[in-house]
Amino acid sequence: MIIGVPKEIKNNENRIALTPAGAAELVKHGHEVYVQAGGGNGSGFHDEDYIAAGAIILPTIEDVYGIAEMIIKVKEPIEPEYKLIKKGQILYTYFHFASSEVLTNAMIENGSVCLAYETVELADRSLPLLVPMSEVAGRMSVQEGAKYLEKTYGGYGVLLGGVPGVLPAKVLIIGGGIVGTEAAKMAAGLGADVTIMDVSLKRLRYLDDIMPANVKTMMSNEFNIREMVQTHDVIIGAVLIPGAKAPHLVTRDMLKTMKAGTVLVDVAVDQGGCFETTVATTHAEPTFTIDDVIHYCVANMPGAVPRTSTIALTNATLPYAIQIANKGWKQACVDSVPLRKGLNVVDGKVVYEGVAEAFNLPFENVESVL
Repeated sequence: MIIGVPKEIKNNENRIALTPAGAAELVKHGHEVYVQAGGGNGSGFHDEDYIAAGAIILPTIEDVYGIAEMIIKVKEPIEPEYKLIKKGQILYTYFHFASSEVLTNAMIENGSVCLAYETVELADRSLPLLVPMSEVAGRMSVQEGAKYLEKTYGGYGVLLGGVPGVLPAKVLIIGGGIVGTEAAKMAAGLGADVTIMDVSLKRLRYLDDIMPANVKTMMSNEFNIREMVQTHDVIIGAVLIPGAKAPHLVTRDMLKTMKAGTVLVDVAVDQGGCFETTVATTHAEPTFTIDDVIHYCVANMPGAVPRTSTIALTNATLPYAIQIANKGWKQACVDSVPLRKGLNVVDGKVVYEGVAEAFNLPFENVESVL
C-alpha cells in the first residue's frame, strides 16, 4: 500500500503521525511510505532520518495526498486539506467528529474512509489509540493548571503543593478514566489536595485503593459538582463518552460561585468540552476569562510536547496501520472488531452511531460497508 504522512498544519501542532522507526516497519512489510518534507522537524525527526528508514520525502502536502492510498495523521483534517482528500482514500487519524459538524459533512462529501483513532475499542471497552494521548494530556493538565494559577497569569496566586505552614491548592478532577487518573497522579505528586469524581462506584473504589492519601474520591453528580467548584482552585474536565459529544457538567451559572482566579482545564475539548463555557483555544492563545475564571481549552494539548507524544502515538497506532496496509481496510476491519469500531464515515455514510446522533444524521450499520 502507498502510505502518506503529511505535515500537520493545525496551530502549533508539532507532532507527526509516524516516527522513522514506524516508517521502517511499514517498509519492511513491503509498503511505500511518503513523508512530507520537514514534517517531523517539530518532533525532532528529520528528513534524513526518514530516508534512512526507507521512506521517500515529498516536497508538498499536495504531493503526499495526491499519491497516497492511506493518509496517516495526528489531528483531523482542517479546511485547507478538505479539497486534497480523494474518494476512497483511507484517513487514519484522530477525528473527534462529534465536536464538528463542518468536518463531518466535509468527510461525508468527499467519500473517504475515515478510521478514527479515538473509537478503536477493545473487548474490555478500553480505547488503545486514545490512551497514550490521554496519558499525556492528563499529566499536562496539571502542569497548565498550576501555571495559570499563578497571579502573573491572572490566577488565584496559589502554589499547587503549598509549603510547610501553608495549605496546598485544591484540585478537582471530574472523570476518573485515563485522563483523570494521570492528572490525579501528577497533582498528588506535587502535593495538592486532590478530589477525583466519577459516576462509577467501581472505578472510585479502584482509585481509592491505588491513590495516595492526598487524593479523595467522590461520586459525580450535579449537586456534588456544584458544591465542590466553589472551593477548588483548579478544576480539570476529564470526561469522555467514546465517539460522542461530552456532557456539560460545569454550567455557566456555576462560574459565579467560583473564586476569582480559579482555573478550568478542559481536556474534553476535542469532544465539545465538559464545561458549558468551553470554546476551543490554541497554544498561541491558550486561555480566556469569563467571570474572573480562567479557561484553558487547548484542543491539541499533547502537541506542546511533540517528541514524547509522537513516539507514544506511533507505539499505539502502528500495529493497526500495518493490519490496514497488509490487508486493505475492509479485510482488516472484518478481521478485527476493535479496528471495525474505528470506522466512522465511509463512502459518504455515517457508520458510527455517536456521530450520527450528534448531528441528527442518517446512521448505517458498519456491516453495510463491509
